[in-house]
Amino acid sequence: MSGDFGGIVRVTPREVLRPGSAEEVAAALRGANGAVVPRGCAHSAYGQAQTDGGVLLDMRGLCAVHEVTPDRVTVDAGATWREVLEATLPHGRTPPVLTDYLDVTVGGTLSAGGVGGDSHRHGVQADHVLSLEVATPQGEVVTCSPGRRRDLFDAVRGGLGRHGVIVRASLRLVPAPERVRVHKLLYATAGALLDALRRVPADHVQGQAKLDPAWRYELTATVYGPGPGIEGAAEVVEMPYGRFADRMRPDVEELIRLGEWARPHPWGIVFLPARHAAAVIEATLAETTAADIGLSGVILISRLSVRGVPALPVPPDPVMLAMLRTASPGAAGPDAMLEANRRLLERARAVGGTRYPIDAVPQESR
Repeated sequence: MSGDFGGIVRVTPREVLRPGSAEEVAAALRGANGAVVPRGCAHSAYGQAQTDGGVLLDMRGLCAVHEVTPDRVTVDAGATWREVLEATLPHGRTPPVLTDYLDVTVGGTLSAGGVGGDSHRHGVQADHVLSLEVATPQGEVVTCSPGRRRDLFDAVRGGLGRHGVIVRASLRLVPAPERVRVHKLLYATAGALLDALRRVPADHVQGQAKLDPAWRYELTATVYGPGPGIEGAAEVVEMPYGRFADRMRPDVEELIRLGEWARPHPWGIVFLPARHAAAVIEATLAETTAADIGLSGVILISRLSVRGVPALPVPPDPVMLAMLRTASPGAAGPDAMLEANRRLLERARAVGGTRYPIDAVPQESR
C-alpha cells in the first residue's frame, strides 16, 4: 500500500523499483506491462504519485547534484530543492524560483510546474529549465531543450510524467542575496490584496487569507538585499537568504510533533483570471469556516507570470488561490473538503480558470 501527502488515495503498486540510472528508468518503461508512475517525495494531494497495480518508480535513488557553474546547475530528478540549494548557495547562486517547502524533488515540481513566491516576476520553476534528460515511454533516453526536441521538452514540463520521466535537469541559476527583509502588510478585502500583489515593489510576494474572527488578508513582501523599505508595513524582519528559503522548516517540525503533518490534506488549488479573482475568492471564503480549513490549514493567494510551459494551462494574468486544507480532529472530514474543492473548481472554470494538477478534486470533476 502506498500513499502521498494528501492522505486520501491509497493504492498498492504491483512493483516498486528504485532506479539508479537513466538507463534503468528507460528499461522499466520499455518493459512495462501497465502503468509506470514516477514518485519523488510524494507531496501531491490526490494519488498523482501512485499507481494501482502498476510499477512505481522511486526516483529518490537519482539524487545527485552533478555540476554548479555561475549560470546553471545540473541535477538528478530525484534530488530535493533543499539539496540543490545546499549545493548552489556556497557559490552565491540560487534558482530564480523556489518552492515554499524545500523537501520536494526537482523532477516532481518540474512535472507539475513549480510555483513559488518569486513566480510573480520569474514564472514557475519549469520556466527556468535549460535542458532535460528524459526517459520516454518507448524506453529511450533523450536529451531535450528549447533548441532540441522542443516537442518533448514542452510536453514533459508540467506534463505530470504522462509523456516521459524526467531523470536529469539543467537549471538556470541567478546570484543569491546575502540577506532579505520580510515585510507584513494587512488588507481588509481580496481586491486590496490583489492590487498590492501587483504594485508592491518586492522580489518575493505571497498573500494569505486568515479568519480572525472575520476574513482578513495579509501580504508577505520580501525584498532581496539592501534598499528602501515598503511603506505601510506592519512588521519588518531581516534574515539571511538561506534561512528565509528554509523558513517552513520550524513550522513543519511543529506540525509533525502535533500529528498534523500526517493528517489528510485535501488541497484545492486553482488559477483564476485576475479580473475575476477577487469575486471568486470572496465567494469561496463566504462559505468557508475554520472547520472547512482545519487546524493547520492555510489559504494562499498569489499572482503568477507563466512564460513558456504549454503543458501547464493557466488563464491570462493568473492568480493562484490555494485552499490548503487539513482534515484535523474536529474539522470537516476529507469527503466534505473534497466536495468544497469541487465547488471551487466549478466556480473557477465558470470564469475561465484552471486547476493546478497536484490538488485534490473528486475524479468526476477533472
